[in-house]
Amino acid sequence: MWMIYTIGFIVALGLALALTPLVKKFAFKVGAVDVPNARKVHTKIMPRLGGLGIYLSFIVAFLIIVWFVPESFSVREMNFIKAFLVGGTLTVLLGALDDRFDLPAKLKFVVQIATACIVVFGFDVRLEFANIPFHTYASVESWIAIPFTILWIVGVTNAINLIDGLDGLAAGVSGISLATIAVMAFIMGNEVVALMSLLLLGSILGFLHFNFHPAKIFMGDSGALFLGFCLALLSLLGFKQVAIVSFLTPLILIGVPLSDTLFAIIRRWMQKKPIFSPDKGHLHHCLRELGFSHRQTVLIIYGIAAFFGVLAVIQSSAAMYNANWVTFVVICVMVFFLQIGAEVIGLIGKTKRPLLNFLARLRMKVGEERGSK
Repeated sequence: MWMIYTIGFIVALGLALALTPLVKKFAFKVGAVDVPNARKVHTKIMPRLGGLGIYLSFIVAFLIIVWFVPESFSVREMNFIKAFLVGGTLTVLLGALDDRFDLPAKLKFVVQIATACIVVFGFDVRLEFANIPFHTYASVESWIAIPFTILWIVGVTNAINLIDGLDGLAAGVSGISLATIAVMAFIMGNEVVALMSLLLLGSILGFLHFNFHPAKIFMGDSGALFLGFCLALLSLLGFKQVAIVSFLTPLILIGVPLSDTLFAIIRRWMQKKPIFSPDKGHLHHCLRELGFSHRQTVLIIYGIAAFFGVLAVIQSSAAMYNANWVTFVVICVMVFFLQIGAEVIGLIGKTKRPLLNFLARLRMKVGEERGSK
């Protein structure tokens, strides 16, 4: 299986390197381009549809490699694979149409809900077990599992799109999350999830050759929505057969887009602006305002994503042995660094720094006490 995984990764990588230039020409031909405006960083017309190259590389690599898998898939695994392929195809088609025609947001939302319903009801893929930290795992009732799974798929699908603001950012962060999922899948013996993750990772790395700054093509909604959908299924449902995986793990896996979305909601609520109104207060915008270059900003966010990945591996490994104290430590570390980072960067607001101010006062108090002695 190690040889198959390696070959699959290389095949997907090679296909992405070969297909992405063809997708670029196709995007110009059909008019799927991104025109600069006040909110965007690029200054010239860029081809979109890059997600189509990622998707085609993944699909072709999967169809090639699946013939060499020595073991037959179980019914559950086959349902997961079918749901993954059908849902991913519908999602990338939706994104491709949006890249070309700029579809209304309501229409995209309806199609995403319909796609999630197909995955849940058509292939019986849903959350089955949960291990809330400090509790034993238990089955999840259908009336909770079904709406939660649909909400998770739609939410994560759109979360990746929110961080797609710089060359190579969304693709790189998604790749780091997929690499983390692959590591966790190897640890847990989930060969199907490991295979799908590595094929996707190879496709993303091949695409990044053309998407890293200065980009020659954007992934567009076809890529952002497709990768979001893939992460939604792999981060949560891919591990449902391992009942002791903590519910916290999938949240950590998508820590960058999830935290950026959360701080955006808080920021707009405090500024009394509509929650869904676009602004230039996202993580990558704030880092650029601090003086970091385009590449430096992307690499910093890669580092943050890798930090979340390490926490996810630690958390899931601890959950397997019911080490709840590790879960508590992970939560504390994550929350602390999220808040500190948000205040330093200015994600909530330039003057909203309660934790930094508290630490400054605490340091002054300690300094005064030492001086008095």
